[in-house]
Amino acid sequence: MVSDSGHHSLAIALATAPNEPLQRIGTGKRGFKDGSFEQAEFNEPYGTVVLPADIAAKVGYQVVIADTVNHALRGINLIEGTVTTIAGTGQQWRPGEPTSGNALTTNLTTPWDIAWFNNLVCIAMAGDHRIWSFDPIGQTVDVVAGTTHEGLVDGPVSEAWFAQPSALAVTDDSLWIADSETSALRQIKHDTVTTAIGTGLFDFGHIDGSGDSARLQHPLGLAVHPDGSIYIADTYNGAIRRFDPNTNNVSTVARDLAEPSDICFSADRHSIQVVESATGNITTIPIDQTSTVTGQAMRTVRPELEITSGLVVLTVSFTPPPGEKIDDRYGPSTQLSVSASPAELILTGEGTNSELIRTLTINPEIESGVLHVAARGASCDADSEHGACHMHQQDWGVPVRITKSGTTSIELILAN
Repeated sequence: MVSDSGHHSLAIALATAPNEPLQRIGTGKRGFKDGSFEQAEFNEPYGTVVLPADIAAKVGYQVVIADTVNHALRGINLIEGTVTTIAGTGQQWRPGEPTSGNALTTNLTTPWDIAWFNNLVCIAMAGDHRIWSFDPIGQTVDVVAGTTHEGLVDGPVSEAWFAQPSALAVTDDSLWIADSETSALRQIKHDTVTTAIGTGLFDFGHIDGSGDSARLQHPLGLAVHPDGSIYIADTYNGAIRRFDPNTNNVSTVARDLAEPSDICFSADRHSIQVVESATGNITTIPIDQTSTVTGQAMRTVRPELEITSGLVVLTVSFTPPPGEKIDDRYGPSTQLSVSASPAELILTGEGTNSELIRTLTINPEIESGVLHVAARGASCDADSEHGACHMHQQDWGVPVRITKSGTTSIELILAN
């Protein structure tokens, strides 16, 4: 089964002829409708997972689909030929709303990929930089890992940061995550998040070798080989990469692909099928040989802002777009989160509250670091009684250097 996201449908095809669909699920029209395969509508569906047979028998569907732009999960009953909504409301999750409870009354936000792990459907929730879970038996959702802050921070699952997690894969005791915006491969094991490949939001490249020094560029797909190695659709490098957790080694399996966005293994495990999203084709590639690429490490360079030690005022400006107004019907319409790397850079002023202005106390003993700023603002249509709601969100990594002549104010604009 292939998610044909651009045609808002799913395609069923033989592994020997993956580009020749035998059946379609969905009308091909962008929408949000349950029903028969011929009636159902999706909105850019992406990840899929097949449930264990005993679970499928209890819940009445065999396959779960991440219906990404509908902010929902859909259940596919292959026997009866039907589609049902099993999680999400069709509305995007907003800060302050519940993140656990009844799956059909809790909003989700851009679920991108899903995987069966620890008897739950785990969800790469790209829209809020977290990993969620769905319990098909209890029909509930919950947050597994992440804080909604965008970045690369390891540690306990409740404190870790992700950046647009877009693919999941499972080994015996671990959930592996392609963390796209940090060009990283992350791992959740025993309620702890670690990074196997990748160093941060601004670092990328095509380099093989030790996981500590290897580089990816915006990976979007993962698959696990029976030998325990992780195969990675290294999308913006146009490559398939292999990471061996036992040796901590990264190699290149294939190059010159057209934006590979997902992968799966053939039945004999001697080849992989690759979705080349730029051409809309599925290509079969043997994996009996690998190569080593010594490329260039690249970094998005952002100039350091010179600030003074002591009191520094951080201000984020937010103005709703034309035709919209501040949406404070459900409480404060804005939120600002501030932290730093190293954490000791800020003596006071870190944390989260609803005000878009914050006074920070900068540590005079720290020479440089990065301020991590995340801001949100809610608006709604101004001329409609039941106008649509809009969430505006932006995350900044602000490199700073502490100098005596540095500025005492930082101003950022929350883009519309």
